[in-house]
Amino acid sequence: MLGRELGRIFFNLNPILWDKNELNITHRKEVNRKIFELKPNIVINAAAYTAVDDCETNQYLAIKVNGEAVKYLAESANDVGAVFIHYSTDYVFNGKNPNGYKENDEPRNPVNVYGESKLLGEKYIIDIVSKNLNLKYYIIRTSWLYGGNGKNFVDTISELLKKRDKIKVVNDQYGKPTYAYDLAIKTLELLEGDFVSGIYHITNETENKEKGITWYDFAKEIFLINREKIGKNKEIAFCASEEFPRPAKRPKLSALINTKLPLIRNWREALKEYLNG
Repeated sequence: MLGRELGRIFFNLNPILWDKNELNITHRKEVNRKIFELKPNIVINAAAYTAVDDCETNQYLAIKVNGEAVKYLAESANDVGAVFIHYSTDYVFNGKNPNGYKENDEPRNPVNVYGESKLLGEKYIIDIVSKNLNLKYYIIRTSWLYGGNGKNFVDTISELLKKRDKIKVVNDQYGKPTYAYDLAIKTLELLEGDFVSGIYHITNETENKEKGITWYDFAKEIFLINREKIGKNKEIAFCASEEFPRPAKRPKLSALINTKLPLIRNWREALKEYLNG
């Protein structure tokens, strides 16, 4: 989702776009060789193992892709003097703070392997920076990503509503949606603005900035915007997470609060653009 949008937004900078067929980021020597040969000004890591439930049973792969591979990329970026950009997640937090999470809040005790592996990636970057203060880096935390070209909640809900008259969606997990196009735009602004290195929270804004919205709220808005295509006689019911047991726990309250950057547009406006696009 994000890689495709970054390719569009960074088009004028002549980006080199590698998928896993061109570069296996879990192979340290391969990463070092390809980055050294190219000598880019900027290295953006939009790769991740994001199948949250699968991470529970594929812990080794999650740690390799979301943790160790980030270290290899950051080291290589440092070696060639490139700015390093890495995307992380709200799942690095345990989701117990009703007031949301700011950039300087310390992440601890993620509730699933995915969150643990992403936190490990963040720690590797910080560790490299502590040894070489010259590395320019941005760790961008985001959440509930949709758009581009990939499986996401918006498309899943739209397809379910086309097939069914009634669906249930959990109403006790809070966060903030993020349109991949908006995230890519903000990434470019971050670079062009030459902001200081550090951690940044980038999501679309919600009316309640500290708490965000629930997946049920998200699903309802998808239906309201898209009901001419989906069909009007549909029902979305809310339920508790316990009704849909899954291999990986989800944080209950994981809204990311942006205190460093100009705010992105409201989530409803972004969602409408995506669905009507």
